[in-house]
Amino acid sequence: MGNIPGPINASDSVVRSVFGIVLEAQTYKNVVYLFLAFPLGFMYAMFVWFGFIFGLVLSVFVVGFGILLATVFGTRLLARFERWLANALLSLELRSPSDRPRSGGIWETTKGMIDAPSTWRNLGFMTLKFWFGFVGFLLVAFLVSSIELLFTPLRYPTAVEFGTVNDQPIVWTIETLPEALVAVPVGALAALVLLHVSNGVAYVAKRKAIALLGPVASSEDSDDGSEEPHEPAH
Repeated sequence: MGNIPGPINASDSVVRSVFGIVLEAQTYKNVVYLFLAFPLGFMYAMFVWFGFIFGLVLSVFVVGFGILLATVFGTRLLARFERWLANALLSLELRSPSDRPRSGGIWETTKGMIDAPSTWRNLGFMTLKFWFGFVGFLLVAFLVSSIELLFTPLRYPTAVEFGTVNDQPIVWTIETLPEALVAVPVGALAALVLLHVSNGVAYVAKRKAIALLGPVASSEDSDDGSEEPHEPAH
Protein backbone atom coordinates (compact mmCIF):
# COMPACT_ATOMS: atom_id res chain seq x y z
CA MET A 1 0.00 0.00 0.00
CA GLY A 2 2.93 2.31 0.64
CA ASN A 3 3.78 2.31 -3.07
CA ILE A 4 0.39 3.69 -4.16
CA PRO A 5 1.15 7.42 -3.71
CA GLY A 6 3.98 7.20 -6.25
CA PRO A 7 1.81 6.31 -9.27
CA ILE A 8 -0.90 8.67 -8.07
CA ASN A 9 1.55 11.56 -7.87
CA ALA A 10 2.90 10.65 -11.30
CA SER A 11 -0.62 10.63 -12.72
CA ASP A 12 -1.36 14.01 -11.14
CA SER A 13 1.83 15.38 -12.66
CA VAL A 14 0.85 14.14 -16.12
CA VAL A 15 -2.64 15.61 -15.78
CA ARG A 16 -1.22 18.97 -14.72
CA SER A 17 1.31 19.02 -17.54
CA VAL A 18 -1.37 18.21 -20.14
CA PHE A 19 -4.32 20.23 -18.88
CA GLY A 20 -2.69 22.76 -16.56
CA ILE A 21 -1.81 25.17 -19.37
CA VAL A 22 -5.50 25.98 -19.76
CA LEU A 23 -5.43 27.72 -16.37
CA GLU A 24 -2.05 29.44 -16.80
CA ALA A 25 -2.09 33.14 -17.63
CA GLN A 26 1.21 32.77 -19.51
CA THR A 27 -0.52 30.53 -22.06
CA TYR A 28 -2.83 33.34 -23.11
CA LYS A 29 -0.02 35.91 -23.06
CA ASN A 30 1.76 33.64 -25.52
CA VAL A 31 -1.33 33.55 -27.74
CA VAL A 32 -1.56 37.36 -27.69
CA TYR A 33 2.13 37.62 -28.60
CA LEU A 34 1.65 35.26 -31.55
CA PHE A 35 -1.50 37.11 -32.62
CA LEU A 36 0.38 40.43 -32.72
CA ALA A 37 3.42 38.94 -34.45
CA PHE A 38 1.88 38.83 -37.94
CA PRO A 39 0.70 42.46 -38.33
CA LEU A 40 3.82 43.75 -36.59
CA GLY A 41 6.07 41.53 -38.70
CA PHE A 42 4.37 42.73 -41.88
CA MET A 43 4.90 46.38 -40.93
CA TYR A 44 8.52 45.75 -39.96
CA ALA A 45 9.23 43.96 -43.24
CA MET A 46 7.72 46.79 -45.27
CA PHE A 47 9.69 49.38 -43.32
CA VAL A 48 13.03 47.57 -43.62
CA TRP A 49 12.73 46.48 -47.25
CA PHE A 50 11.37 49.76 -48.57
CA GLY A 51 13.90 51.69 -46.53
CA PHE A 52 16.86 49.75 -47.87
CA ILE A 53 15.55 49.51 -51.44
CA PHE A 54 14.78 53.22 -51.76
CA GLY A 55 17.93 54.10 -49.86
CA LEU A 56 20.12 52.07 -52.21
CA VAL A 57 18.33 53.29 -55.35
CA LEU A 58 18.67 56.90 -54.25
CA SER A 59 22.19 56.46 -52.90
CA VAL A 60 23.49 58.27 -55.99
CA PHE A 61 21.96 61.30 -54.32
CA VAL A 62 22.59 62.46 -50.77
CA VAL A 63 18.99 61.69 -49.79
CA GLY A 64 19.61 57.95 -50.26
CA PHE A 65 22.14 57.84 -47.45
CA GLY A 66 19.70 59.72 -45.25
CA ILE A 67 17.02 57.11 -45.93
CA LEU A 68 19.43 54.27 -45.11
CA LEU A 69 20.47 55.89 -41.85
CA ALA A 70 16.84 56.60 -40.94
CA THR A 71 16.02 52.94 -41.60
CA VAL A 72 18.83 51.74 -39.37
CA PHE A 73 17.89 54.19 -36.62
CA GLY A 74 14.20 53.29 -36.94
CA THR A 75 15.05 49.61 -36.63
CA ARG A 76 16.75 50.26 -33.31
CA LEU A 77 13.64 52.10 -32.08
CA LEU A 78 11.43 49.21 -33.19
CA ALA A 79 13.75 46.79 -31.40
CA ARG A 80 13.26 48.82 -28.23
CA PHE A 81 9.50 48.35 -28.56
CA GLU A 82 9.97 44.63 -29.23
CA ARG A 83 12.04 44.28 -26.08
CA TRP A 84 9.22 45.85 -24.11
CA LEU A 85 6.68 43.56 -25.79
CA ALA A 86 8.74 40.43 -25.09
CA ASN A 87 9.21 41.50 -21.48
CA ALA A 88 5.47 42.08 -21.07
CA LEU A 89 4.13 38.97 -22.83
CA LEU A 90 6.95 36.40 -22.74
CA SER A 91 8.02 37.07 -19.13
CA LEU A 92 11.54 38.13 -20.10
CA GLU A 93 13.81 40.78 -18.64
CA LEU A 94 15.60 42.06 -21.73
CA ARG A 95 17.58 45.28 -21.47
CA SER A 96 19.01 47.60 -24.07
CA PRO A 97 22.43 46.54 -25.42
CA SER A 98 25.40 48.71 -24.49
CA ASP A 99 27.58 48.16 -27.56
CA ARG A 100 27.49 51.69 -29.01
CA PRO A 101 28.93 55.01 -27.79
CA ARG A 102 26.91 56.81 -25.13
CA SER A 103 28.09 60.27 -26.14
CA GLY A 104 29.85 62.10 -28.93
CA GLY A 105 29.04 64.06 -32.03
CA ILE A 106 26.69 63.10 -34.83
CA TRP A 107 29.43 61.30 -36.75
CA GLU A 108 30.61 59.26 -33.74
CA THR A 109 27.03 58.35 -32.83
CA THR A 110 26.17 57.32 -36.40
CA LYS A 111 29.36 55.31 -36.83
CA GLY A 112 28.86 53.63 -33.46
CA MET A 113 25.29 52.72 -34.35
CA ILE A 114 26.37 51.15 -37.65
CA ASP A 115 29.30 49.30 -36.08
CA ALA A 116 27.23 47.95 -33.17
CA PRO A 117 26.50 44.21 -33.55
CA SER A 118 23.11 44.77 -31.91
CA THR A 119 22.03 46.91 -34.89
CA TRP A 120 22.41 43.99 -37.28
CA ARG A 121 20.88 41.53 -34.84
CA ASN A 122 17.89 43.88 -34.64
CA LEU A 123 17.63 43.85 -38.44
CA GLY A 124 17.71 40.06 -38.39
CA PHE A 125 14.92 40.02 -35.81
CA MET A 126 12.75 42.36 -37.89
CA THR A 127 13.25 40.21 -40.98
CA LEU A 128 12.38 36.97 -39.17
CA LYS A 129 9.39 38.50 -37.41
CA PHE A 130 7.21 38.38 -40.55
CA TRP A 131 7.71 34.65 -41.18
CA PHE A 132 7.39 33.86 -37.51
CA GLY A 133 4.22 35.96 -37.40
CA PHE A 134 2.76 33.99 -40.31
CA VAL A 135 3.09 30.77 -38.31
CA GLY A 136 1.55 32.50 -35.30
CA PHE A 137 -1.36 33.75 -37.40
CA LEU A 138 -2.16 30.21 -38.59
CA LEU A 139 -2.07 28.87 -35.03
CA VAL A 140 -4.37 31.58 -33.71
CA ALA A 141 -6.77 31.12 -36.65
CA PHE A 142 -7.05 27.37 -36.01
CA LEU A 143 -7.43 28.02 -32.29
CA VAL A 144 -10.37 30.36 -32.96
CA SER A 145 -12.01 27.70 -35.15
CA SER A 146 -11.52 25.12 -32.38
CA ILE A 147 -13.15 27.41 -29.83
CA GLU A 148 -16.08 27.89 -32.23
CA LEU A 149 -16.67 24.13 -32.07
CA LEU A 150 -17.07 24.34 -28.30
CA PHE A 151 -20.11 26.58 -28.68
CA THR A 152 -21.86 24.78 -31.53
CA PRO A 153 -24.61 23.34 -29.24
CA LEU A 154 -25.65 26.94 -28.59
CA ARG A 155 -25.61 28.11 -32.20
CA TYR A 156 -26.33 25.20 -34.55
CA PRO A 157 -26.98 24.94 -37.43
CA THR A 158 -23.66 26.51 -38.27
CA ALA A 159 -20.54 26.02 -40.35
CA VAL A 160 -17.00 26.22 -38.97
CA GLU A 161 -14.25 27.00 -41.45
CA PHE A 162 -10.71 25.68 -40.94
CA GLY A 163 -8.94 27.31 -43.85
CA THR A 164 -8.66 26.99 -47.60
CA VAL A 165 -6.91 24.39 -49.77
CA ASN A 166 -6.67 24.91 -53.54
CA ASP A 167 -9.14 27.79 -53.29
CA GLN A 168 -11.67 25.46 -51.64
CA PRO A 169 -12.69 26.24 -48.04
CA ILE A 170 -12.46 23.42 -45.50
CA VAL A 171 -15.80 23.64 -43.70
CA TRP A 172 -17.52 21.48 -41.11
CA THR A 173 -21.26 22.02 -41.46
CA ILE A 174 -23.12 21.19 -38.25
CA GLU A 175 -26.89 20.94 -38.62
CA THR A 176 -28.17 18.70 -35.80
CA LEU A 177 -27.77 18.49 -32.02
CA PRO A 178 -25.88 15.14 -32.11
CA GLU A 179 -23.39 16.66 -34.54
CA ALA A 180 -23.03 19.68 -32.28
CA LEU A 181 -22.40 17.44 -29.25
CA VAL A 182 -19.71 15.55 -31.15
CA ALA A 183 -18.08 18.85 -32.12
CA VAL A 184 -17.56 19.86 -28.47
CA PRO A 185 -14.93 17.22 -27.50
CA VAL A 186 -13.32 17.56 -30.92
CA GLY A 187 -12.99 21.30 -30.40
CA ALA A 188 -11.73 20.84 -26.83
CA LEU A 189 -9.04 18.38 -27.92
CA ALA A 190 -7.99 20.56 -30.87
CA ALA A 191 -7.84 23.66 -28.67
CA LEU A 192 -5.73 21.85 -26.07
CA VAL A 193 -3.27 20.63 -28.70
CA LEU A 194 -3.06 24.07 -30.29
CA LEU A 195 -2.40 25.70 -26.91
CA HIS A 196 0.51 23.32 -26.37
CA VAL A 197 1.84 24.06 -29.86
CA SER A 198 1.42 27.80 -29.25
CA ASN A 199 3.44 27.51 -26.05
CA GLY A 200 6.15 25.69 -27.98
CA VAL A 201 6.26 28.34 -30.70
CA ALA A 202 6.27 31.06 -28.05
CA TYR A 203 9.28 29.36 -26.45
CA VAL A 204 11.10 29.58 -29.78
CA ALA A 205 10.10 33.26 -29.95
CA LYS A 206 11.51 33.73 -26.46
CA ARG A 207 14.87 32.23 -27.42
CA LYS A 208 14.90 34.31 -30.61
CA ALA A 209 14.26 37.48 -28.64
CA ILE A 210 17.08 36.66 -26.21
CA ALA A 211 19.50 35.95 -29.06
CA LEU A 212 18.65 38.97 -31.23
CA LEU A 213 17.25 41.58 -28.84
CA GLY A 214 19.13 40.73 -25.62
CA PRO A 215 20.96 40.69 -23.36
CA VAL A 216 18.86 39.49 -20.46
CA ALA A 217 19.08 41.57 -17.30
CA SER A 218 20.87 40.02 -14.33
CA SER A 219 21.34 40.97 -10.71
CA GLU A 220 24.89 42.07 -11.50
CA ASP A 221 23.58 44.40 -14.21
CA SER A 222 21.07 45.87 -11.78
CA ASP A 223 23.89 46.84 -9.41
CA ASP A 224 26.06 48.37 -12.13
CA GLY A 225 25.21 52.00 -12.65
CA SER A 226 27.03 52.11 -15.99
CA GLU A 227 24.39 49.97 -17.72
CA GLU A 228 21.23 51.32 -19.28
CA PRO A 229 18.02 50.89 -17.28
CA HIS A 230 15.95 47.79 -17.97
CA GLU A 231 13.16 47.83 -20.46
CA PRO A 232 9.68 47.92 -18.86
CA ALA A 233 8.83 44.39 -17.76
CA HIS A 234 5.09 44.06 -17.12
